[in-house]
Amino acid sequence: MNTAPIAITLGDPAGIGPEIIAKAFRDAPDVTQGCFVAGDVMAMRRGAQFISQGGPTVLPVALIESPGEALTAPRRCIPLLQVVASSSPAPVGVVSGQAGRMAAECVIWAAQAALKGEVSAMVTAPLHKEALSAAGVKFPGHTELLQAEAAAFLGRGVADVPVRMMLANDELRTVLVSIHLSLRDAIESVTFASVLQTLRITHAALFKSLGHAPRIGVAGLNPHAGEGGLFGREEIDIISPAIAVARAEGLQVRGPFAPDTVFMRARATSGRAGEFDAVVAMYHDQGLIPVKYLGVEQGVNVTLGLPLIRTSPDHGTAFDIAGRGIADSSSLVAAIRMARQLAS
Repeated sequence: MNTAPIAITLGDPAGIGPEIIAKAFRDAPDVTQGCFVAGDVMAMRRGAQFISQGGPTVLPVALIESPGEALTAPRRCIPLLQVVASSSPAPVGVVSGQAGRMAAECVIWAAQAALKGEVSAMVTAPLHKEALSAAGVKFPGHTELLQAEAAAFLGRGVADVPVRMMLANDELRTVLVSIHLSLRDAIESVTFASVLQTLRITHAALFKSLGHAPRIGVAGLNPHAGEGGLFGREEIDIISPAIAVARAEGLQVRGPFAPDTVFMRARATSGRAGEFDAVVAMYHDQGLIPVKYLGVEQGVNVTLGLPLIRTSPDHGTAFDIAGRGIADSSSLVAAIRMARQLAS
């Protein structure tokens, strides 16, 4: 078992990240034990104040000098390692380059610590893509930023460190062929190579975490999975050949199935095991809508293919409610719990 601490990145300080982190430490001390925040003390203390509801007691934020100190921190105290230049926090609920830069720097520090083995996993609070862009960050989100950091650490090109996004809860796992692309570009990205690579990455990651070969269902791209070519030929020309190669390699893969039913077939309930351990979806919304519909509060985003463990909540920065102390920390707590399981 990896006993190194888990780093939780601050997220965009103008969003709900700091306050859901504070709630997690306050309400789930057993889950957050051995975790610390890679962030900024002023932003984190402001987040702790937001959840105090004006009461006399504010959750303490304790500065630590090394990740290992988090292992002996008292319960309901937030250990924080200052990993960015401290400054007055950016205004809450407002997109700013200042906040985007701080959020990105926290992620970069945690990624490098995870790659060097100084932390067992990283859990990332939400970023805001417009704020990242305003800060001059060339990556649209966590996944692409972490892929670049991993590639640099390994001395490889980014294309040589392929990654995929998996969204999971207790009922359903989905893995995406493409991530943050326009729908038009996402359709163009459905190629034989990208589908086969996704199947291989999904198999390897879930084999490691489940302890057995995963049963993978594959969604079609078109309505009714193309209906034999009536509604498009991607299933015939691209997806089915990729599945055939994966099966020849010994992977337990079936499909392509109609996208409007395959997720229901894979869903596990209290009375029925799912038909598949995961569904490979062709594009972002096709795969994420079913999981989020089942409950955002329990969804966890896991990046597959990285030489580190990274999980995150499945929601965004929620600028509209930031600073009010009402954001739900359940998805963050679930992400910490999953990170611990994957690291053990």
